[in-house]
Amino acid sequence: MDAIPTLDLVAIIWFAITTGGYRLLTVFTRLESDSIAGAVQQQRLRWMRNMAERENRMIDAVLLNSLSQGNAFFASTSAIALGGLAALTGSGDKAMAFVERFPYAAPTSPMLWEMKIVLMLGIFVYAFFKFAWAFRLSHYTAIMIGATPIADESAKRDREEHARRTAALIGIAAEHANAGLRAFYLAIAAMGWFFHPWLFIALTTWMLLILARRDFFSRAKRIVSGQ
Repeated sequence: MDAIPTLDLVAIIWFAITTGGYRLLTVFTRLESDSIAGAVQQQRLRWMRNMAERENRMIDAVLLNSLSQGNAFFASTSAIALGGLAALTGSGDKAMAFVERFPYAAPTSPMLWEMKIVLMLGIFVYAFFKFAWAFRLSHYTAIMIGATPIADESAKRDREEHARRTAALIGIAAEHANAGLRAFYLAIAAMGWFFHPWLFIALTTWMLLILARRDFFSRAKRIVSGQ
């Protein structure tokens, strides 16, 4: 079995630590409330409270359906990408020869090439499951909207609690969809590994900086949070 070159090993470790660390910091710490995801979640809560006070909730169903279709589209795109990568495994020699014709492309052993394909497959499998579950959670949210208590004074407290739980559920769906979208960003970084491990490291860092800017420092975040 061929040994993995040191630089390639460093690149994959850098990818795992930085992407995993970003995920932990933005989801399981207080930073989440300061991100655009946290700001949007507050708007979802306002949306569900408004929905609970309306008698006609058709517009809410239409909005939710539009959001769920986006998740379905990306789930399908992930499945298409998986099919393309599966086809690529059958023509590894030709693909390796094509990549190595590029200037500064690092030579790759067959084992290392297969590891790169497996990484890409893993990313898109992860994205597929995230988008598929987000799509399913959107269906559950539609059921919660349909189960909202009737808009009258006697059920005001029940409507408030139901709106809070519905907003929390759709927030979970959005969390999974965001994770799927991040996987698409990281797939772009992983593509750099096919050419050179330094490019892989550079693209991983660049993509994480882009994600951090959009999550915490973007104009959209300031608008949604009312800053």
